[in-house]
Parts: sequence; structure tokens; C-alpha cells
Amino acid sequence: MSGSQTKNAALTTALAFHYQVLIGLDKCFSLEDGQSVWFEKDGDVSLISPDALASIQTEVKDYSSALSDHHENLWKTLKNWLAPEFDHAQYGILVLHTTQAFGTTSRLKDWNSQSAEQRLQVLKDIFAERTEVQLNDKKQSEIIRLQKTVMQDSSDHELMAVLAKVVLHVQSEDLDSLKKAYYNKLSGYIPHLNRQAFAEGLIGFIYEQANRDEWVIEKATFDQKREALTAKWGPTRFTIPDFINRDATEDEVDAYITELFAQKILEIEYEAVLPEAIGNWLELRNSLIEELNGYPQFRETVNGYREQWIRAFSAKYRMAIRKQGSSIEKSQDLYDQLISETPFGIDGYQNPDLVFRNGLIQDAMDDEKRKLKWKVEP
Repeated sequence: MSGSQTKNAALTTALAFHYQVLIGLDKCFSLEDGQSVWFEKDGDVSLISPDALASIQTEVKDYSSALSDHHENLWKTLKNWLAPEFDHAQYGILVLHTTQAFGTTSRLKDWNSQSAEQRLQVLKDIFAERTEVQLNDKKQSEIIRLQKTVMQDSSDHELMAVLAKVVLHVQSEDLDSLKKAYYNKLSGYIPHLNRQAFAEGLIGFIYEQANRDEWVIEKATFDQKREALTAKWGPTRFTIPDFINRDATEDEVDAYITELFAQKILEIEYEAVLPEAIGNWLELRNSLIEELNGYPQFRETVNGYREQWIRAFSAKYRMAIRKQGSSIEKSQDLYDQLISETPFGIDGYQNPDLVFRNGLIQDAMDDEKRKLKWKVEP
């Protein structure tokens, strides 16, 4: 049993430390020139800037319990920031970053909108709840010792100098939510399937920067690593796929003849064009399934091209209705006209392949909601 407890305690500590690293990583993404992120310098995570007022010291805490007036998280953090060895003048902001929400009756809820004087008064009111017996008890609890250190070992002037900089960042994302948010930030420039590898590379880089003397991430070094990982795991340069101009085999025709677009061709008694039509449709479908290394541009191009073609088709269909002759002949003429004409260009695809365009035509005909058809009838 004791072995299990030790193992779980070590795992909890490791996860808490990893949570701290992810918070630091998040700050690395917003570094400006001359800034750097430090771990375990003056506490958990420090953003150091040439301008001390822009420097931020962050204490990172992952707790499940509420942040009440007497919770050790706040008081222990204040004790550390008031310690003689901590030079708060190096920082413009001191952040307590915690997953905790305020307790329902906590007097800390308005902290971030209060002045230093008001914050000090809140702490005094909380500390005033301690009785003389509690304060003088030789077996004091840890929280009372922390409160006594904060409220009795520093002058009001010293306290307000620190309190004026303190920000309570409550209800922060937990470890799992933080990871999810981090992956979401990669959307748009790292393909979905590559995000895990990219994240592991960048997080591993953060850990590798630690040595016996310091653990610091400079902006230039971070940017260089991020760019290298983006080049490795980002999408390849967008290119339109190659399309093979082939007729469908007899087996393929048999397999797909029941598709809606094929039935619309049979409706105009034009079975002879089915091998070509099904072959083009399969080529387009296969290109969409491949997803082009996760790049969304091709699918967006297909959608845009489809909309333009449908508008053009609708106009030509109306023209065909006005012509004299049999319905079947007019329908087959309309089919041949649209399948054989030179494809128009679209932004991102100026010279579309004929197979692409014709496959897209069949794909549009296959859409039940569109209610498109080849058969020309009033």
C-alpha cells in the first residue's frame, strides 16, 4: 500500500510540474523582442522583459478545491513574494495562476478590481478571524503559520507594494484542457495528424533548455525551433493533384451504376458515356479522400468550383428548355456541351484539369439536395 501511495504522489508531482511547463510554453508563443521565459528562477514561471513593468512572475497551481479566504494557496504564494530573497521590484505583475474557482463566500472575488489598500484590508479582515488561542497555539496549523508570516512579519507599506502587483487568475484550464487548447492553437498551420509530433517536439525542446545553472527560453531560440518544427510537420506546399483520364472498368460500372449521378445519365438514355463519367467521378472522389497531407485548400477549391459550375449549368439548362426538339436529344446535347467545353478557371486553380471538372460535374449531379438533372423538360 505504501509503495502505491509513493508512486501516485510522484506521478502527481510530475504532472503538476508538466502543467507548469505548459504554462511557460504558452507564454513563449507571445514573447516579444528582448523577452525570455524562465523556469524556477524566482518561482514557477517568469517572463523577463527589458522593461521591469512588463515582466511577469507567475505561480502555477493545479488544485481541485475552491480558493477560499483561508486556503494555503494564496497565503503561501504571498509569503514567497514577501520573502527578503524575492525582489518584487523586478516585476510589474505577480500572477497566481490557479485552476481553483473562488469559494462561494470568499472575500477575494473582487481582488483584481481593488486597490492595494482595499486588498490589504481584505487580508486584515480575514486574519482578524483568528483567535488569540489559535495564534499562540504551539501546535499551529500550516495555514495559520503562513498567515502570521504574511500579516505580522511585514509592514503595511511592504505589503501594499506587493499586493498592488498581484493578479488572481482563477478557474484556469486544467492539464487536459490546457493540452487541448494548445493543440487548437496549431489549427491552420499544422495538419491534424501531425499536431502530436509537433507538440512533443516543442515541449521536448523546452525541457532540453534546462541545465544545472538556469532554465531559460529566449525568444530567438524559441522562434527558431518553432520554425524548424513547422517546416518538418507543417503541410507541404499546396499543389493540385494529378488526375488520370481513364474509363471505368466493367466491374466499376457495375459497382457504381446505382449511384444517383449514373441514374441521371441512364434517364437520358446515354449509357455509352457511363464508363467515362464513372471514371472521372472516381478520380475526383479519390483526390478528396487523400486530403492532400491535411491541407484544406483543395477541398475549398472544389466547393468553390462546384458552386460556380452549378450557376453556369442552371443558365444553360434554361436555354436548353427553350429549344425545339425531343427531350432526350436536347438532354444528350446539353450533356455533351458541358462535358466537352474548356473548364473555366478559379482562384487557386487557373487551369483546371478536364477530368477534375467533369468528375466534379458528376459529383454535383450526385447531390440529392441540389435536384440537378440532365433530362431537359419543362
